[in-house]
Amino acid sequence: MQGYYTGKLNGRRLQQCYDIASDRVKQYLEAEIHFLIQHLEPKDEVLELGCGYGRVTHRLAETSAHVTGIDSAAESIDLARELYPDYVTCKYEVMDALELTFPDSSFDKVVCVQNGICAFAVDRLQLINEALRVTRAGGKVYFSTYSPKFWSHRLKWFQDQAAAGLLGEIDSVRTGGGVIVCNDGFSSGYVSEEEFCSLAEKAGVDCRITEVDESSVFCEMTAPDIN
Repeated sequence: MQGYYTGKLNGRRLQQCYDIASDRVKQYLEAEIHFLIQHLEPKDEVLELGCGYGRVTHRLAETSAHVTGIDSAAESIDLARELYPDYVTCKYEVMDALELTFPDSSFDKVVCVQNGICAFAVDRLQLINEALRVTRAGGKVYFSTYSPKFWSHRLKWFQDQAAAGLLGEIDSVRTGGGVIVCNDGFSSGYVSEEEFCSLAEKAGVDCRITEVDESSVFCEMTAPDIN
């Protein structure tokens, strides 16, 4: 799974994207974490897909038994290990979310926040199926995307990233309708509630859609018994 976040926007550059976020964007980021924490139990073994530099991973580790964060960008994983060396309840690994090396039914919860389902730029159904594969029967898989209500704040944040040289210049002609396009090849869309439900149906699982903070839409899927 090679892409923009692997080759261009990783490590310290990725961290800077969050450092320059507005108060409203930081509220959104915190709301996502709070939503997940509310759905974790102290016994849970958790996997985070696309963990970046560990921004969310170490927070989830404060609530659950253990969290593994994986990311395809080695620079981001190196930074996570540097920033959070004292968190013995979490670990970080360089790994492709479409080709997880974990055995079937390894985790109680699998999470992928902040529109990772789009940012990875991979087959979404394949991504969901691989997440479900490593989730224990009855366990939960959480994917989040942007709420359409958050568009103006989201667009401003990406414009700020472009102004800081972290992204290419925003293409004002092709940007709109929930999709941000930059002139260096970067693009970021979102997943509608209807598409989430369709993906869950194709994966053969039940799902529940929850809007959080008028900024995120979470799709919660229940892993089936594969026996």
